[in-house]
Amino acid sequence: MHLCRGITQTLLSLPPAYTICRSQSFNVGTSGAKIFSGPAAEEFGHTVQQTTNHQDKWLLVGAPWSGFAANRMGDVYKCPVSGSRNSCDKLKLHDFVRIPNVKNVDVNMSLGLTLKRMPPINDFLTCGPLWGQQCGDQTFYPGVCVKLDSLLNVQPAFSPAVQTCGGPMDIVIVLDGSNSIYPWKPMTDFLVKLIPSLEIGPQNTQVIVIQYGEVAKFEFKLNDYTTKAEVLSVASGISQMYGTLTNTFHAIQFARWKGFNPTNGGRPGAAKVMVVVTDGESHDSDFRDTVLALCEKQGITRFGIAVLGYYSRNNINTDNLIKEIKSIASLPTEKFFFNVSEEAALSTIAGTLGNRIFNIEGTGKGGENFQMEMSQVGFSAYYSSQKDVMMLGAVGAYAWSGTIVHQTGTKVTIFPYSAFEETLQDRNHSSLLGYSVTTLSDGSTEYFVAGAPRSNHSGQVIVYTVSADKKVTIIDSARGKQIGSYFGGVLCSLDVDNDGVTDLLLVGAPMSMSELKREEGRVHLFSVTKGILNDQGSLNGPAANENARFGMAISAVPDLDLDGYCDVVVGAPLEDNGKGVIYVYNGQKKTLNRKFSQRILGSKLDPQLQYFGRSLDGFTDLNDDKIPDLSIGALGKVVQLWSRGVGIVETTASFIPDKINILKLYVSYILILDADLQGSRVTSRGLFTKNNERYLKGKAQVTSTAFFLVSANNRELSFEVAVRNKKENAYNTQVTATFSSNLYYSSVSFLHPALTFSSCWVGLWPSVKRLG
Repeated sequence: MHLCRGITQTLLSLPPAYTICRSQSFNVGTSGAKIFSGPAAEEFGHTVQQTTNHQDKWLLVGAPWSGFAANRMGDVYKCPVSGSRNSCDKLKLHDFVRIPNVKNVDVNMSLGLTLKRMPPINDFLTCGPLWGQQCGDQTFYPGVCVKLDSLLNVQPAFSPAVQTCGGPMDIVIVLDGSNSIYPWKPMTDFLVKLIPSLEIGPQNTQVIVIQYGEVAKFEFKLNDYTTKAEVLSVASGISQMYGTLTNTFHAIQFARWKGFNPTNGGRPGAAKVMVVVTDGESHDSDFRDTVLALCEKQGITRFGIAVLGYYSRNNINTDNLIKEIKSIASLPTEKFFFNVSEEAALSTIAGTLGNRIFNIEGTGKGGENFQMEMSQVGFSAYYSSQKDVMMLGAVGAYAWSGTIVHQTGTKVTIFPYSAFEETLQDRNHSSLLGYSVTTLSDGSTEYFVAGAPRSNHSGQVIVYTVSADKKVTIIDSARGKQIGSYFGGVLCSLDVDNDGVTDLLLVGAPMSMSELKREEGRVHLFSVTKGILNDQGSLNGPAANENARFGMAISAVPDLDLDGYCDVVVGAPLEDNGKGVIYVYNGQKKTLNRKFSQRILGSKLDPQLQYFGRSLDGFTDLNDDKIPDLSIGALGKVVQLWSRGVGIVETTASFIPDKINILKLYVSYILILDADLQGSRVTSRGLFTKNNERYLKGKAQVTSTAFFLVSANNRELSFEVAVRNKKENAYNTQVTATFSSNLYYSSVSFLHPALTFSSCWVGLWPSVKRLG
């Protein structure tokens, strides 16, 4: 029996230290933990999910660095929960990651970094946000995801933001072949260096080369060759045509009119790009304005390259040449104009030119700002069964401002930068919107939530809805209060009472600093009303003097203590000198108890554990006792803990006799554990640890050195006084009652009719006399 301070309003007034109070319980067992081991170098344990099927019960464990040192592609392991085996099998998912018609780059793609359940059909999604594709000599990272069905069969991989490598593009290269070009070989070397950076193919980029002097001629046309190897072979063998005149603008007219003509392979929907390379001022400059106006009208993007070798060798001022070539180049000039000191230097700009051509991306507008090329779709994921929408975070989109991708079946919606621009107010902060995602529900409307932990450097959470025509409406947002806290890095929505309405949104800020300058971490609570967030403070967690990163992982658990309310588990993987700790919080009505009901140290389970609590899942029951069990990820390990059976204990206390001397008290007590027993059960379900029996008997002595006033429920205090006389008669007998200053005399009545008032002094010292 646990005794605590208090006051009981009964006829017996016990000293404050002996009042019965409620004891603190716990429900997650720490004995009999099953620990699975995997390669720590692969970051085994970074993610964990529970699953069951007719074959067995499993833990799926993400290892995003699985592979060898030069290529950590990542993978997912499956670990059998039943039986004594504590090793896991690799699913080898990287063998199935292949996007058709794309140059796949799976080096270090981090498959398994994201691992999420897709209820109610018990499918799973895992993503490799660093999966890349090669476009020319550039590698983009749009990310890739793979679905697993309930039997862990792999479905085809998909990449919602896969790039088209610039789309169809027709490029006309116009080379000056006049006498002043010397030597000629650097011109062909330039072509040999430029062409590999282009994604050449019937559906991608086509190339034509025109050489000119006094007149222009085709070296080859757009539809002559369809492979990069063919184009390279022919381009490397082009010989100089020579000529005394440099009719640059007639050559541009020839290229504009015939080079892009469909009869020569030009495609109406393709972007049109022209590259002009010359080493001298033109002899037909009076034709310039007319030709360039026609190019603009036709939507031709033009690069101008001035080779200054001939002018430098002959000490000729280059100002006019540079001015003319700049006039050929599209605007802004700094992106479309190049000059080199001599012919041999042409190769040095080929790579840069290739990149700038590639960045046109079929729009006809050159640029260097990334949109979805580095988006890393799948950095986070959450499946909404209410609307059958898979939310995917794309933290690298729009130069790391980030965005969200919604996918339903094969239909993909990528929200533009403008959808969240006003709310984020990014200002080059690299907000990383999509670092975490989840949903809220009020029973009829579903609200989408995305975290941006670097927004304004202090972090932000955004709540939004999406209309039928895919327009985003911002409902609410909340910002962190501390720079660098990573507020919004972790999100967890919670329907505490299981009524279909979200009661709480938990927001992790795992890098929040304490007053002692430690990364204590914090988990903020927000109640939710129609998508509006109301700050409800934060959970009580680790001590302020430890680096803990409390809130690095947060998981809702259906009901650990069987009181009908959902519970929450929070990880603090850096606490206890990096060993890691998890905290259990119990739900109550529509909120959470801020104080944890249980604190579990990883070091007590296995002294070798590191970062215990980096990932969590408590979705289901894994040992058939109808209570959800906890799976906790650590570095190179996953720990399976089993929830304890729940017993409801009621305590009653009775006293015999009901009136006793409170100044000198001895109390005997007997505690009996009375629980229902199964007929087949021999031993009791519960025993007292002190004597290993179902009953406990003992004695307690209660002593006191002070008087205690019984607290009354009304404002009147009554008491009885009895006076007896033995032997001789007594005269002038007095009975004196002394009261404290907060009590006042009211009245006196006599139970025996022979008693009468002789005198009474009303005040602190009232007296009563008996006469006769």
